[in-house]
Order: sequence, then C-alpha cells, then structure tokens
Amino acid sequence: MLSRFLVAIAAMVAVVAASNFLVQFPVDAMLGGVNLGDILTWGAFTYPVAFLVTDLSNRAFGPQRARLVVVAGFAVAVILSIWLATPRIAVASGSAFLVAQLLDISIFHRLRNSAWWHAPMFSSLVSSALDTALFFSLAMAPAFAGIDALFGMEDSSLAFPAPLLGIGPEVELWQSLALGDFLVKLVMAVLMLAPYKTIRDLVLRKMPVAA
Repeated sequence: MLSRFLVAIAAMVAVVAASNFLVQFPVDAMLGGVNLGDILTWGAFTYPVAFLVTDLSNRAFGPQRARLVVVAGFAVAVILSIWLATPRIAVASGSAFLVAQLLDISIFHRLRNSAWWHAPMFSSLVSSALDTALFFSLAMAPAFAGIDALFGMEDSSLAFPAPLLGIGPEVELWQSLALGDFLVKLVMAVLMLAPYKTIRDLVLRKMPVAA
C-alpha cells in the first residue's frame, strides 16, 4: 500500500514538473486555418493527466490520502512556477491547481459508487473548468493586475484584442487562450477514461480499495 502511495506522489510530481516545462513550447502545427501555436502549448496536453493521478489515488486510497498527493503536486507547482515564471503566474498556477484538484477529489468521492466512468468524467470536467477559469483570470485578466503591482512589476495582463481561437470574433487574448486550454482539457478528460479503467482493473483490484 505504501509503495503504491509513493508511486502516486511521484507520478503527480512528474506530471506537474513536465507541464511546467512543456508550457514553454507552443504547439507548432496548423489546424485548418488556425496556428495552434498561437493558442496552445504542449503543457495543455500533459497537465490534465494530473486529474487522472488524483482520481486513481482517490479510488485506491480514499479522499484523505488523495489530498496528500495533491498537496505534493501543489508544492512542486509553486516552486517550479516561482523558478520558471513571474510571481503572478506562480500565484495563479498554485491557486488554480490546489482548488481544482481538491474539488475533483470531492466530486469523485460523491460519485465513486456510481457507474465506473461517472466519477472520473464528471469530476475532471467540472474541476478542469474551474482550473481554467482561475488560472487564466488570475494570470492574465486585467481585473487581477493588482497581483503584479503587489510584487512591484508591470501589468502583464493579456487584454489586447485577438480573434477567438484564431478564427472567431475579437476578444481579449486571455479569453481565447483560456477557451483553447479548456477545449483540450475536455478532450483529455474523455481520453483519460481508458487509462483510468485499465489501471483500475489491472492494478487496483489487487489491493484493498478505499470505500
């Protein structure tokens, strides 16, 4: 049991570390007439795996230990954000990660006895929406420019106009980035159901599962 719990913590730390590194690299590809590099980084594809780790931890160890896994990821997220990014990004990243993951644990626990896919699907969808809203608002919306001022830095808000997802009507850039990020999370929430069920069936059935 302890070894699997340590594996869960290591997996969460690895996902957070990888996401903080890959967020520096835009997706160099075109989709139709859209340059994906203008709205997405590779970190958008790795970060949703954190919800998979949280859900599997919740299923195996229960909500209390799942929160410990999240706290480990939160600590790494804050440290890496402080090292790799601005204080405002660090505040946004840490806040969004912690609040969204704890919400994921709560929703999953309420649905854990329903159909196998209900808990991971709905907890990830709702939590991903909150994660996106919190991060992009705190990190890029002009309403939270005071975070920059608090640390004596210039306003880093991305409020200038840009086409929505590169093709739609003009909105503030941070809103377009947020929508692109959330759409990826929606797709990843569905794709993560397969590894969730596989790991649950092959690994977790061999150990006592938390009620």
